[in-house]
Amino acid sequence: MIQIMSVHFDYFIPDWRTYMETIGYNVLVLVREGKVKYEINGDEVVAERGDVLFIPKSTRRSGANYMDSPHQKHTILFKLDTGLSTGIPFLDQGRFIKLKIANFQYASHRCERLYEEMRGGKSFRSFICLGIMQELIGLLAREMEKPELAPMKQKYAQIVRTYLLEHYREPIEIEQLARLIHRSPNYTTALFKEVYSHSPIRYMHQLRVMEACNLLLNSDMTVTNIAQYLGYYDTSYFFRIFKKHSGMSPTEFIIQGDQSQLFP
Repeated sequence: MIQIMSVHFDYFIPDWRTYMETIGYNVLVLVREGKVKYEINGDEVVAERGDVLFIPKSTRRSGANYMDSPHQKHTILFKLDTGLSTGIPFLDQGRFIKLKIANFQYASHRCERLYEEMRGGKSFRSFICLGIMQELIGLLAREMEKPELAPMKQKYAQIVRTYLLEHYREPIEIEQLARLIHRSPNYTTALFKEVYSHSPIRYMHQLRVMEACNLLLNSDMTVTNIAQYLGYYDTSYFFRIFKKHSGMSPTEFIIQGDQSQLFP
Protein backbone atom coordinates (compact mmCIF):
# COMPACT_ATOMS: atom_id res chain seq x y z
CA MET A 1 0.00 0.00 0.00
CA ILE A 2 1.29 3.45 -0.95
CA GLN A 3 1.21 6.20 1.67
CA ILE A 4 1.69 9.65 0.17
CA MET A 5 3.52 11.88 2.64
CA SER A 6 3.70 15.16 0.71
CA VAL A 7 3.64 16.61 -2.80
CA HIS A 8 5.70 19.66 -3.79
CA PHE A 9 5.94 21.91 -6.83
CA ASP A 10 9.25 23.80 -7.00
CA TYR A 11 8.84 26.83 -9.27
CA PHE A 12 12.21 28.34 -10.17
CA ILE A 13 13.46 28.69 -6.57
CA PRO A 14 16.69 30.77 -6.80
CA ASP A 15 18.80 28.96 -4.18
CA TRP A 16 17.05 25.59 -4.00
CA ARG A 17 18.97 22.82 -2.31
CA THR A 18 18.43 19.84 -0.07
CA TYR A 19 21.31 18.76 2.13
CA MET A 20 22.94 15.35 2.19
CA GLU A 21 20.97 12.83 4.23
CA THR A 22 19.86 9.22 4.20
CA ILE A 23 16.17 9.47 3.38
CA GLY A 24 13.53 7.43 5.19
CA TYR A 25 11.00 7.57 2.35
CA ASN A 26 10.76 7.17 -1.44
CA VAL A 27 10.89 10.15 -3.81
CA LEU A 28 9.42 10.51 -7.29
CA VAL A 29 10.63 13.56 -9.26
CA LEU A 30 9.40 14.94 -12.60
CA VAL A 31 11.44 17.84 -14.02
CA ARG A 32 9.28 20.37 -15.90
CA GLU A 33 11.87 23.00 -16.89
CA GLY A 34 15.59 23.60 -16.47
CA LYS A 35 18.01 21.19 -14.81
CA VAL A 36 18.51 19.91 -11.28
CA LYS A 37 21.57 18.17 -9.83
CA TYR A 38 21.49 15.36 -7.28
CA GLU A 39 24.15 13.33 -5.55
CA ILE A 40 22.81 9.79 -5.24
CA ASN A 41 24.89 7.43 -3.10
CA GLY A 42 28.05 9.24 -4.17
CA ASP A 43 27.19 9.59 -7.89
CA GLU A 44 26.23 12.89 -9.54
CA VAL A 45 22.94 12.80 -11.47
CA VAL A 46 21.70 15.70 -13.60
CA ALA A 47 18.02 15.63 -14.58
CA GLU A 48 16.39 17.92 -17.16
CA ARG A 49 12.97 18.58 -18.69
CA GLY A 50 11.08 15.32 -19.22
CA ASP A 51 13.23 13.26 -16.85
CA VAL A 52 11.63 11.21 -14.08
CA LEU A 53 13.68 10.05 -11.09
CA PHE A 54 12.77 7.39 -8.56
CA ILE A 55 14.94 7.75 -5.45
CA PRO A 56 14.29 4.82 -3.09
CA LYS A 57 14.16 4.81 0.67
CA SER A 58 17.56 4.55 2.42
CA THR A 59 19.33 6.39 -0.42
CA ARG A 60 21.96 8.88 0.62
CA ARG A 61 21.16 11.97 -1.41
CA SER A 62 21.48 15.72 -1.73
CA GLY A 63 20.21 18.11 -4.38
CA ALA A 64 20.72 21.61 -5.76
CA ASN A 65 20.08 23.83 -8.76
CA TYR A 66 22.31 22.88 -11.68
CA MET A 67 24.93 25.57 -12.42
CA ASP A 68 23.01 27.90 -10.05
CA SER A 69 20.13 28.06 -12.57
CA PRO A 70 16.59 27.62 -11.14
CA HIS A 71 14.38 24.79 -12.32
CA GLN A 72 10.77 23.67 -12.14
CA LYS A 73 9.80 20.22 -10.91
CA HIS A 74 7.21 18.08 -9.14
CA THR A 75 8.36 16.02 -6.15
CA ILE A 76 6.31 13.31 -4.44
CA LEU A 77 7.39 11.79 -1.13
CA PHE A 78 5.81 8.46 -0.23
CA LYS A 79 6.21 5.27 1.80
CA LEU A 80 5.37 1.64 1.06
CA ASP A 81 4.06 -1.03 3.42
CA THR A 82 7.02 -3.10 4.57
CA GLY A 83 7.27 -6.65 3.25
CA LEU A 84 4.45 -6.41 0.69
CA SER A 85 5.13 -6.90 -3.01
CA THR A 86 3.65 -4.25 -5.33
CA GLY A 87 4.36 -6.06 -8.59
CA ILE A 88 6.31 -3.00 -9.78
CA PRO A 89 9.93 -4.15 -10.22
CA PHE A 90 11.74 -0.90 -9.41
CA LEU A 91 9.62 -0.38 -6.27
CA ASP A 92 10.08 -3.93 -5.00
CA GLN A 93 13.81 -3.85 -5.72
CA GLY A 94 14.31 -0.40 -4.19
CA ARG A 95 16.32 0.58 -7.26
CA PHE A 96 17.18 4.13 -8.32
CA ILE A 97 16.04 4.96 -11.83
CA LYS A 98 16.29 7.90 -14.20
CA LEU A 99 14.09 7.84 -17.27
CA LYS A 100 12.88 10.31 -19.89
CA ILE A 101 9.16 9.69 -19.99
CA ALA A 102 7.50 9.64 -23.42
CA ASN A 103 4.11 11.10 -22.52
CA PHE A 104 5.61 14.02 -20.63
CA GLN A 105 2.66 16.41 -20.96
CA TYR A 106 0.19 13.88 -19.59
CA ALA A 107 2.45 12.96 -16.66
CA SER A 108 2.89 16.67 -15.90
CA HIS A 109 -0.86 17.20 -15.76
CA ARG A 110 -1.34 14.21 -13.46
CA CYS A 111 1.32 15.63 -11.12
CA GLU A 112 -0.48 18.98 -11.16
CA ARG A 113 -3.76 17.27 -10.31
CA LEU A 114 -2.13 15.35 -7.46
CA TYR A 115 -0.59 18.57 -6.11
CA GLU A 116 -3.97 20.34 -6.17
CA GLU A 117 -5.81 17.41 -4.56
CA MET A 118 -3.24 17.15 -1.76
CA ARG A 119 -3.61 20.85 -0.99
CA GLY A 120 -7.41 20.84 -1.01
CA GLY A 121 -9.95 19.49 1.42
CA LYS A 122 -12.46 17.93 -0.93
CA SER A 123 -14.23 14.68 -0.08
CA PHE A 124 -12.58 11.36 -1.03
CA ARG A 125 -9.28 13.16 -1.50
CA SER A 126 -7.18 10.23 -0.26
CA PHE A 127 -8.74 7.81 -2.76
CA ILE A 128 -8.25 10.20 -5.67
CA CYS A 129 -4.64 10.94 -4.69
CA LEU A 130 -3.83 7.25 -4.34
CA GLY A 131 -5.32 6.56 -7.77
CA ILE A 132 -3.26 9.29 -9.41
CA MET A 133 -0.09 8.10 -7.69
CA GLN A 134 -0.67 4.50 -8.75
CA GLU A 135 -1.25 5.66 -12.32
CA LEU A 136 2.02 7.62 -12.36
CA ILE A 137 3.96 4.64 -11.06
CA GLY A 138 2.25 2.33 -13.55
CA LEU A 139 3.10 4.67 -16.44
CA LEU A 140 6.72 4.74 -15.33
CA ALA A 141 6.87 0.94 -15.03
CA ARG A 142 5.35 0.60 -18.51
CA GLU A 143 7.94 2.99 -19.95
CA MET A 144 10.71 0.86 -18.46
CA GLU A 145 9.38 -2.23 -20.26
CA LYS A 146 9.78 -0.62 -23.67
CA PRO A 147 12.84 -1.71 -25.66
CA GLU A 148 15.56 0.93 -25.73
CA LEU A 149 15.30 3.11 -28.82
CA ALA A 150 18.24 3.61 -31.12
CA PRO A 151 19.89 7.04 -30.59
CA MET A 152 19.15 8.03 -34.21
CA LYS A 153 15.43 7.34 -33.74
CA GLN A 154 15.41 9.49 -30.63
CA LYS A 155 17.24 12.24 -32.50
CA TYR A 156 14.78 12.21 -35.43
CA ALA A 157 11.77 12.23 -33.11
CA GLN A 158 13.23 15.12 -31.13
CA ILE A 159 13.78 17.14 -34.32
CA VAL A 160 10.12 16.72 -35.23
CA ARG A 161 8.94 17.47 -31.70
CA THR A 162 11.05 20.65 -31.48
CA TYR A 163 9.59 21.86 -34.78
CA LEU A 164 6.05 21.20 -33.53
CA LEU A 165 6.71 23.09 -30.30
CA GLU A 166 7.92 26.10 -32.28
CA HIS A 167 5.35 26.05 -35.11
CA TYR A 168 2.20 24.40 -33.71
CA ARG A 169 0.03 27.42 -34.57
CA GLU A 170 0.94 27.13 -38.25
CA PRO A 171 -0.55 24.72 -40.84
CA ILE A 172 1.47 21.49 -40.57
CA GLU A 173 1.47 18.46 -42.86
CA ILE A 174 3.17 15.12 -42.31
CA GLU A 175 5.08 15.53 -45.58
CA GLN A 176 6.55 18.74 -44.22
CA LEU A 177 7.71 17.01 -41.04
CA ALA A 178 9.13 14.09 -43.01
CA ARG A 179 11.35 16.46 -45.00
CA LEU A 180 12.94 17.64 -41.74
CA ILE A 181 14.49 14.21 -41.20
CA HIS A 182 14.67 13.11 -44.86
CA ARG A 183 12.34 10.16 -44.33
CA SER A 184 8.95 9.10 -45.68
CA PRO A 185 5.70 10.41 -44.15
CA ASN A 186 4.72 6.91 -42.98
CA TYR A 187 8.10 6.36 -41.33
CA THR A 188 7.96 9.77 -39.65
CA THR A 189 4.51 9.13 -38.20
CA ALA A 190 5.41 5.63 -36.99
CA LEU A 191 8.70 6.84 -35.49
CA PHE A 192 7.11 9.74 -33.58
CA LYS A 193 4.37 7.46 -32.28
CA GLU A 194 6.94 4.90 -31.15
CA VAL A 195 8.84 7.52 -29.15
CA TYR A 196 6.00 9.72 -27.88
CA SER A 197 3.00 7.33 -27.95
CA HIS A 198 0.89 9.42 -30.33
CA SER A 199 1.11 10.85 -33.85
CA PRO A 200 2.72 14.22 -34.70
CA ILE A 201 -0.64 15.68 -35.71
CA ARG A 202 -2.28 14.59 -32.48
CA TYR A 203 0.62 16.15 -30.57
CA MET A 204 0.15 19.40 -32.52
CA HIS A 205 -3.55 19.49 -31.59
CA GLN A 206 -2.66 18.78 -27.97
CA LEU A 207 -0.27 21.73 -27.90
CA ARG A 208 -2.95 23.96 -29.41
CA VAL A 209 -5.56 22.86 -26.88
CA MET A 210 -3.15 23.46 -23.99
CA GLU A 211 -2.52 26.99 -25.27
CA ALA A 212 -6.27 27.48 -25.79
CA CYS A 213 -6.84 26.59 -22.12
CA ASN A 214 -4.27 29.12 -21.05
CA LEU A 215 -5.88 31.83 -23.18
CA LEU A 216 -9.40 30.96 -22.04
CA LEU A 217 -8.39 31.45 -18.41
CA ASN A 218 -5.85 34.25 -18.72
CA SER A 219 -6.89 36.50 -21.61
CA ASP A 220 -9.86 38.51 -22.86
CA MET A 221 -9.86 36.80 -26.27
CA THR A 222 -13.12 35.31 -27.49
CA VAL A 223 -13.35 31.61 -28.35
CA THR A 224 -13.52 32.52 -32.05
CA ASN A 225 -10.38 34.66 -31.80
CA ILE A 226 -8.55 31.94 -29.89
CA ALA A 227 -9.52 29.39 -32.54
CA GLN A 228 -8.18 31.60 -35.32
CA TYR A 229 -5.04 32.47 -33.36
CA LEU A 230 -4.30 28.74 -33.06
CA GLY A 231 -4.89 28.01 -36.73
CA TYR A 232 -8.51 26.81 -36.59
CA TYR A 233 -10.51 28.96 -39.00
CA ASP A 234 -13.63 26.83 -38.54
CA THR A 235 -14.79 27.48 -34.97
CA SER A 236 -17.00 24.39 -34.90
CA TYR A 237 -13.97 22.25 -35.80
CA PHE A 238 -12.03 23.91 -32.97
CA PHE A 239 -14.86 22.99 -30.56
CA ARG A 240 -14.68 19.35 -31.69
CA ILE A 241 -10.87 19.21 -31.33
CA PHE A 242 -10.99 20.90 -27.92
CA LYS A 243 -13.57 18.46 -26.59
CA LYS A 244 -11.72 15.46 -28.04
CA HIS A 245 -8.49 16.39 -26.24
CA SER A 246 -9.82 17.86 -23.00
CA GLY A 247 -13.07 15.95 -22.47
CA MET A 248 -15.13 19.15 -22.28
CA SER A 249 -16.18 22.11 -24.41
CA PRO A 250 -14.40 25.50 -24.13
CA THR A 251 -17.46 26.87 -22.32
CA GLU A 252 -17.45 24.00 -19.81
CA PHE A 253 -13.73 24.49 -19.29
CA ILE A 254 -14.17 28.19 -18.50
CA ILE A 255 -16.86 27.37 -15.94
CA GLN A 256 -14.66 24.70 -14.30
CA GLY A 257 -11.55 26.84 -14.56
CA ASP A 258 -9.06 24.09 -13.68
CA GLN A 259 -6.38 23.28 -16.23
CA SER A 260 -5.02 20.42 -14.12
CA GLN A 261 -8.09 18.36 -15.04
CA LEU A 262 -7.11 18.13 -18.69
CA PHE A 263 -6.26 15.04 -20.72
CA PRO A 264 -7.79 12.43 -18.39
